[in-house]
Amino acid sequence: MGLLSNKIKREELKAGDHIYSWRNAYVYAHHGVYVGDGMVIHFTRGAGQEIGTGTVLDRIIFSSSPARPSDNPCPRCSDYWRDDGVILSCIDCFLYGGELYLFEYDVSPALFLAKPRGGTCTLAKSDPPEDVVHRANFLLQNGFGVYHVFRNNCEDFAIYCKTGLLVITSLSVGRSGQAASLLAAVSAVVSSPLRYLTTSCTGLAAVGYGMYCVSRLVSDIGVRRDVARVPVERLVAHPSLDDASLASDNNAKEG
Repeated sequence: MGLLSNKIKREELKAGDHIYSWRNAYVYAHHGVYVGDGMVIHFTRGAGQEIGTGTVLDRIIFSSSPARPSDNPCPRCSDYWRDDGVILSCIDCFLYGGELYLFEYDVSPALFLAKPRGGTCTLAKSDPPEDVVHRANFLLQNGFGVYHVFRNNCEDFAIYCKTGLLVITSLSVGRSGQAASLLAAVSAVVSSPLRYLTTSCTGLAAVGYGMYCVSRLVSDIGVRRDVARVPVERLVAHPSLDDASLASDNNAKEG
């Protein structure tokens, strides 16, 4: 893997790896957790359905899970197929003809900022592979809540499996680097007062990119303060966990 690409060969994969593949000409990436034996556990809205955001994005962003032809089932994973939620697929069905990439953990701030595209790495540290696979398999059986493009998407699922971390406030995006990058780009364009300090195109570009980088960095799961470690069994047993209870538990542990 290099600075600009996290591409990886299939034979290099290990159980517990967080992988992703770009969709729709690199518009967005679909994420999942490799659990070994050529199988991937991932979270999706559902084949052919639109992602529910309650915004105009509902009309232009579609499901990251490919539609499965009923007359041509996959011989490897058709027995496990579900239309939405947390699903188990073979790696071929997960990739859907795309390239395979490895999401990186515990990267330095310099490397994080050197990668201009969000949703490829994080400063957060990964838990041991056995914990990652346990969470993914547990959520395969019990679900991961309702899919939402900003607060609970496929990247959020994979990052939770890798770290056990949940965002404990309702005023921000989830753990997804893709969602954070999108909002960072919008913020850099419309909300920075620094854009009035220069009138040149080069200056505006520099200011905008600087704000974009700062917004991405402070939104990363490895930097944010509004996160808590939540055991997967508790997450499933109490799906209505509110932000206050998570924050209280987190503060008690720190105290």
